[in-house]
Amino acid sequence: MDTAVSLAIVALAALIHASFQLSVSVLTLMSGHTIGSKQSHTKLLQLTNSFMFGAAIMTLLLLSGTTFVAHNLVGEQSSLLAWTVSCGLLIGSGISVWIFYYRREKGTTLWLPRGMAAWMSDRSKHTNTSGEAFGLGLGSVIAEVLFLMGPIIVSALALIQLAPIWQLFGIGMYTVLSLASLLIVGGLIGSGHTLGGIQKWRETNKYFLQFAAGTGLLVLGFYIYVEKVVVAAVVVAGGS
Repeated sequence: MDTAVSLAIVALAALIHASFQLSVSVLTLMSGHTIGSKQSHTKLLQLTNSFMFGAAIMTLLLLSGTTFVAHNLVGEQSSLLAWTVSCGLLIGSGISVWIFYYRREKGTTLWLPRGMAAWMSDRSKHTNTSGEAFGLGLGSVIAEVLFLMGPIIVSALALIQLAPIWQLFGIGMYTVLSLASLLIVGGLIGSGHTLGGIQKWRETNKYFLQFAAGTGLLVLGFYIYVEKVVVAAVVVAGGS
């Protein structure tokens, strides 16, 4: 797999990551409580930026750690078994997103267990410092790790085949692209757009976002299966 293809896989995986909505939901909750408590716009920006920084750091740590583990377990030439398992994880995650990601009710209520959802909602209400917002950003990524591990594992398998400088570039690219939705929403909040308008757009388009995330996982899974599993099996069969 050449450098361009590997980086393209990492970029697509990062965009799929960005399509998930838990971090965005927590950010809008935190911002709504901050605005409701009549805090200054400067304070709102501080909390928003700290939250996004926390999400970025956790994403960076997850991808870097997974890449390190993959390098030690699989080696620079990713095994056929590793690619097969990762494809199955992507396809399973894609189907799960299609079926389970949003609860069948009004609003943008996600799949989270009610206890965890209540905890995150409560924490967002009581977030008043940059440190707390940073921690909330970290937690919002961890809470969605079941869906994020597919894109992260595939990205790690692609990254370990690259030269070290391209690995660093790929990790940085994934981190930035995975924040796309947070950066857009954070920018809208910072520029004075109402949370009501943002939330209305999210509710109107939630099934499109759900379909896009699930389809992206399936497309990436099938592409990698053909490219790395089927082609490799054909090459081995031809050589024998």
